[in-house]
Amino acid sequence: MRTRMMIAQCCSRAAFGQLRMSTTTTPTHDDLDAVFKQKRLLRTQVRKTLKSIQPSLRSHQDNAVQDIVLEAPWFKSSRRLCAYISCAALREVDTFKILSQILQHNGGKKLYVPRVEDKNRFMRMLHISRIDDLVANSMNILEPAPVDADGNAREDVMQANDPVDLFLLPGLAFDRAGRRLGRGGGYYDTFLKNYQDLAKTRNWKQPLLVALSYSEQILDEGVIPTTPSDLPVDALVSPAGVIPISSAALNRMDL
Repeated sequence: MRTRMMIAQCCSRAAFGQLRMSTTTTPTHDDLDAVFKQKRLLRTQVRKTLKSIQPSLRSHQDNAVQDIVLEAPWFKSSRRLCAYISCAALREVDTFKILSQILQHNGGKKLYVPRVEDKNRFMRMLHISRIDDLVANSMNILEPAPVDADGNAREDVMQANDPVDLFLLPGLAFDRAGRRLGRGGGYYDTFLKNYQDLAKTRNWKQPLLVALSYSEQILDEGVIPTTPSDLPVDALVSPAGVIPISSAALNRMDL
């Protein structure tokens, strides 16, 4: 809690000013530079906070968040979902239990996971049916191979015939208004915008965007600066429970 207060005191005034700029006017190049600088500062502070979490507390929070997701009606009712593969080195909330539950017990669910194709914000979500479908990339992060064991190209969610119900998303920091601070690559914002556009074109219901968060990652409102390309999440799941944010979350989450 003390660290979160220090982050808020350090960043909130500048960030709030940039936030108002980004939502009320068309930002200039200098405006965006200021926001990006503020984001870099905030990322540094949050990374220090995550690094300081004791392993036992981290493990407790990992289990609590995953148990909440697995027991949630909105998760149980989902049929097609995209989920990130957690990376311990990045100190992301663990998703192994969730992924294993989907792949081992299925329950009619179809799972897509991310594969980064290049450094220009190009990421795909590919279908997997077992944990063994994942391989370590050059950064030792697990992702799906582009083809399956039979040499067939994996189904890309952007070419799927049916809509995704749910996205489980990572991030560095969040607030209770749905703002999300990523790691700076822009992969998720770019992908989510493309998928939302696809859903509109096909007259599909928009997927529910749910971020998984340690307690220490939830910051005071106004601390996270945003630009017009930053997409908000619909809900957060922390060890304390589910935080519905958007009207979509309030309508679709049976809380």
